[in-house]
Amino acid sequence: MVTDVWSPEGDEKAVLALAAGVEAGSSHPLAEAVLAHAEGQGIAFEAGRDARAIPGRGVEAQLGGEIVFVGSPRYAEERGAMTPDAKARIEALEAEGKTVAAVFRANALSGVIALRDEPREDAAAAMHDLRELGVRSVMLTGDNARTAEAIAGSLSMEYRAELLPDDKVSAIRELTAGHTVMMIGDGINDAPALATADVGVAMGSGTDVALESADGALLRNRVGDVAGLLRLARATMANIRQNITIALGLKAVFLVTTVLGITGLWIAILADTGATVLVTLNALRLLGFRPER
Repeated sequence: MVTDVWSPEGDEKAVLALAAGVEAGSSHPLAEAVLAHAEGQGIAFEAGRDARAIPGRGVEAQLGGEIVFVGSPRYAEERGAMTPDAKARIEALEAEGKTVAAVFRANALSGVIALRDEPREDAAAAMHDLRELGVRSVMLTGDNARTAEAIAGSLSMEYRAELLPDDKVSAIRELTAGHTVMMIGDGINDAPALATADVGVAMGSGTDVALESADGALLRNRVGDVAGLLRLARATMANIRQNITIALGLKAVFLVTTVLGITGLWIAILADTGATVLVTLNALRLLGFRPER
């Protein structure tokens, strides 16, 4: 949610109107927060045209014949749009654990918007469940290090901050060198990392690119379902191993006893059919499995 709006000219409403125009139609969480705040303030804005995302940096659109950009202060600085006053204000906001987006046009800064990215309601419980399952959790984010530290600290997890999409891919490759890695993400910037991980899982409300890149999706859009997904996967693999043992074990026993003349052919055939029934009944137990347990 938006917490602060700052403009060097003191016209915060104009900054919000520009940002909302650029973000109009976007489903990104930060965009939705900006739009909700603008609507809550009763600010009228013109929806931008030809909007496009710049991976790892932000989004830009055409407003009133000008290209307006909303996104990373680092990119604004690269474009020569940052001022000393703005840098000082951004540093102060980031020190409070907030995410800051710069709004500029024609390489001139219009203002900055600070947002606080609160963890999902079930995030803390989800991280606790993953630790109990022996799973290590690492947050990969494009946010600044202060914001990442504040959020990761509240969830007792590791973090890597200020990452571009390629940086996330590099981090995943580094982790997959020694571990089996599941990546959970929802944004355009997460798509390459989702495809690189051993298993990519997209949030149900994620972007189309993320959903297409992932191997699976959490339809209920709850972080807590990650632990449930792992429990179900482990229960399924255990069931498969049990079924293989039952099937091959019975076949081996009756193969030997039939060859030795201890049991007849018909008994062996019935035992083989019985093994099929046992394997099927054992597999049906998964229908009653509750992943949240």
